[in-house]
Amino acid sequence: MSLVTPSPEIIAKAAAILRDGGLVAFPTETVYGLGGDATNNVSVERIYAAKGRPSLNPLIVHVGERAWVNNIAHTDARFEKLAAAFWPGPLTLVLLRRADCTISKIVSAGLNSVAVRMPDHAVAHDLLLATGRPLAAPSANRSGFMSPTDAAHVMSSLDVSPELIIDGGKCRVGVESTVLDLTQSTAAILRPGSVTREQIEAIIGPVTVGADDPEAPKAPGQLASHYAPGLSVRLNASEARPGEALIGFGPVAGVLNLSKTGDLAEAAANLFAILRQADNATLYKSIAVAPIPEQGIGLAINDRLRRAAAPRNTAV
Repeated sequence: MSLVTPSPEIIAKAAAILRDGGLVAFPTETVYGLGGDATNNVSVERIYAAKGRPSLNPLIVHVGERAWVNNIAHTDARFEKLAAAFWPGPLTLVLLRRADCTISKIVSAGLNSVAVRMPDHAVAHDLLLATGRPLAAPSANRSGFMSPTDAAHVMSSLDVSPELIIDGGKCRVGVESTVLDLTQSTAAILRPGSVTREQIEAIIGPVTVGADDPEAPKAPGQLASHYAPGLSVRLNASEARPGEALIGFGPVAGVLNLSKTGDLAEAAANLFAILRQADNATLYKSIAVAPIPEQGIGLAINDRLRRAAAPRNTAV
């Protein structure tokens, strides 16, 4: 494993690794991804193995250009409008696979759909274009645990290391992309993110919120227990109990703080880094988190926190 800073030479080296079936961790605007050639079964299997990820949990395919999607999935007017409005950016769209789709079926976990997005990060964009192939790239951490938002997190998150980790600094958004299902007549949000329901409805009209199906998830982030630190998590806390690390927000102070000013975007960007700091069994017995408003990107923050606080799934 090698940790490197981005340069044209590094991007070319990483692209060669990916074309040869290797894995590369790279930054996006949301979190760091563990990338592999989405058209290569062996590469995709390596991603699942490196993360210890259940095979029933599908992956997101990252594209360098909107036109790439035409070779992967069936698109419609809703896709065109949403891609024009939010791509590149933190919105993943679930579409029906084309019959001649070259994306590995392992990516889709046996489903007839495929999730695609175009990341809004210069390193990710350059890497995709240099590779010339779609990349499957879930978060670069062990399955079920906290997502990495800087390169140091990647270094400590995986039991099986990628050939290369590209250090692009801290991720700007800090929580994973919004996932929107376009395989049905009424679009449904499968995972909340920084692109909100209100923003989506302003483009394509009413959408619903899909129900989780942990036994057959249609998108990442639908497992009941996910994004979890090693210590247990208590939510909506106004003060710390003995042995707890209280993570504050706004008027609730803590030993750590997501945003002292109550800024939800700042809280999202800090979420996983702060959870990692609090996850210190030498100092604390458990973690408590202050209330976060259920609005805007706060919906995504609370989604991650509820899954972090859920009973642990020892199968992942």
